[in-house]
Amino acid sequence: MITPYGKRIVQTTVTLSLLIIILSILIIGGGVYTLIIVLVSLSISGLVLNFFRDPDRYPPDDDYAILSPADGKVVLIKKLFEDEYLKENAVQVSIFMSPLDVHVNRIPISGVVGYYRYIKGKYLVAFNEKSSEKNERTHIGIEDNGFKILFKQIAGMVARRIIADLTPGKRVERGERFGMIRFGSRVDVLMPFTVELAVNINDKVRAGESVIARRKIIKGAD
Repeated sequence: MITPYGKRIVQTTVTLSLLIIILSILIIGGGVYTLIIVLVSLSISGLVLNFFRDPDRYPPDDDYAILSPADGKVVLIKKLFEDEYLKENAVQVSIFMSPLDVHVNRIPISGVVGYYRYIKGKYLVAFNEKSSEKNERTHIGIEDNGFKILFKQIAGMVARRIIADLTPGKRVERGERFGMIRFGSRVDVLMPFTVELAVNINDKVRAGESVIARRKIIKGAD
């Protein structure tokens, strides 16, 4: 399945590729040059189709799980004080999305969108730690019965378009699609320090399925 966030780009790319192939056959005819044009055109279309793929995902049956919002590799885990939305000691998990990863982003926990902020910025390489503070990005906070998390969609050196179909007050469910970052990027997830981490550096994760942390279970809770 192709994500709605990229259907126009996919349709345009495939149409242009087919047009170029047809024109090359009509103008050049057969031969090596036509074969090269056909292979290049099909390769470009294939890469675009691969980038905008949107496979179904199935969240685990675990109400305490905090899911990865992105496909990719865990490149950073650090402790810090988060003073924008959580306003408490927190742990940050950063996930780098290469151009070959699925780029559709998904909701980490069910709850209500309590915070949304878009920030213009630079386009440093996404695995650079400073990209969290310097690059174009969105900051999204979700609250569920007093438990809050903040996650950031961060544009990379190639990625120049962030999509986040969210507004404050909107009810969201874990694992549901909410947006994407085009052509290589990074997502940071900031959670209260009390969570139990379930990932390590260099772990590969999948949006909407991989558990990156679990909320602390409170005795007596249902």
